[in-house]
Parts: sequence; C-alpha cells; structure tokens
Amino acid sequence: MFIANQLAAIDTPTKQVSVWVKLAKKIDWQQIIINIGGKILEIILFTLLFWVIDRLGKRLIHHLFITNANTSDTANNRISTIFTLSLNIYHYVIMFFGIYAVLSVLGVPVGTLIASAGIFSVALGLGAQGFVSDIVTGFFILLEDQIDVGDYVKIETIEGTVSAIGLRTTQVTSPDGALNFIPNRKILIISNQSRNDMRVLIDLYILTTTPIQELTTVVRTVNAELIPQYPDIVGEPDIQGVTTQSDGTLVFRVQFYVKNGMQFAIQRDFLAGYLAAASEAGTQLPSPRLNITPTRK
Repeated sequence: MFIANQLAAIDTPTKQVSVWVKLAKKIDWQQIIINIGGKILEIILFTLLFWVIDRLGKRLIHHLFITNANTSDTANNRISTIFTLSLNIYHYVIMFFGIYAVLSVLGVPVGTLIASAGIFSVALGLGAQGFVSDIVTGFFILLEDQIDVGDYVKIETIEGTVSAIGLRTTQVTSPDGALNFIPNRKILIISNQSRNDMRVLIDLYILTTTPIQELTTVVRTVNAELIPQYPDIVGEPDIQGVTTQSDGTLVFRVQFYVKNGMQFAIQRDFLAGYLAAASEAGTQLPSPRLNITPTRK
C-alpha cells in the first residue's frame, strides 16, 4: 500500500507537467509573436507620424508669426505672447491625439473611457472651479489684449514687468527681482503703464520765503539744457508753479509727458538737475518733511 501511494505521488507531477506541455503546444506562438510585432510596429509608426506632424505644425506656426511680425503693426510683445501660447496649445492637441491612437492600437476602449469620465466630471468640476476660472479669465485677458509680455503693470498690490502670460497664471517680475505668479482669477483690475504716454510730476519743496521767480528761471534753464538729450519727452514741459500737497507743504511742480518706460529715468535726472542748478544759483530749497509717528512703550 505504501509503495502504491509513493508511485501515485510521483505520477501526479508528471501528469501536471504533461498537461502544461500540451497546453503550450496548443498555443500558436507564431501568431502571438506576429500580433505583438504588428502592435509594436503600429505604435512606432504612429509615434513617428505624430512627431512629424508636431514638427511641421510648429514650423508652420513659426513661419506665420514671423511673417506677421514683419508685415503687421501689431506690437512685438503681443505677437510673442500669442506665438508661445499657440505652440503650447498645438503641442498638447497633438499629444492628445497621439496617445488616443496608441491606446486604440493596444485595444483600450478609449471611447468608453471618455464616456465614463463624465461620471467623475461633476466631482472634478467642484474641485476644479478655480482652475476653470483661471483659464476663462486668461483667455479673455489675451483676447482683449489687456497686457503683453514686457508691459509694466500694477495688479492689486503687485507692480512690475509682465514676464509671461498663460491661461492659468500670469507672471510679473517686481523691481526687486521677485517673480510673482498671479492666478488669473485673482486679476480684477490691471493698471497697464506701458500703453500710453506717462505723466511725470517733479515736486521741489519750497518755503514761503523761496524766491519763486528765481526758481522758475532755474527750472527753465535746466529744461532748455536737458530736453534735447531726451527724445522720449512728449511735447513741452508744463511748469505748474506753486501748489500744496495733502499735508499742507508747499511744492514747486513741473509736469512732463513721456513715452512709457522712461518716466522713472526722466524724473530722476531732471530732479537732480533742478536741485543742482538751484544750489548753484543760491536758491535754498528745504528738505522734504519727515513725519515720524511716536510709539508707546
């Protein structure tokens, strides 16, 4: 009896091995290899096809924008902004169709997956409201040409130069070098200081005893010397004379209109010229009043 059991135990693995061997022999390995090779070949061909389409499309977009930049009066900054955005959108569209084609080759029911995605759209939509709002707001910012790359803007409390515009965020570089990423949905009011001629106000603090006629002569002399050196000044300066500020101090005000981007340099240079000329002429001007609020210990 013992010997019979041992022989049966030895015979069982042999039968199992033979079953697997029979199953392996029934499989058409040649057809499987052909199918796998065909799938791989199709994937490679689709990848090359969409890569070529992507390259050709980008070259066509580049050619169209370069031609438009050379023949149109549209601002170069706006052309650069739309060009970059168009390349990104085109690239993502080609990637989507490429992935769709590869999944179809692998037999993945893409249509069913897309239809099933609608089940999650409500849940995702609740969490993606801000994202959608960013895209919609960014689209209208570009459509209405509110800002362009290179514009000097003020958005809420952030002031600086626009370095990039996207459908989701707008990047603004502050004068101190900080790069600010602003979600487009947070952009409610934009003060674009790079579209029109900018006003420059130069205030010289004075006293009631300051000789106004002498100061006016000094200002006119400096204007005659410096204005030819600054072609960005639009029109003639407006010498408004004596006026008061909100804190009651007296100032002698001169107003300029200059091309955007030059307001700070012109304000700085002319103020320095006025102060130096007034000092040489013996016209003493007081320093700006410094208000210090006392604090309790």
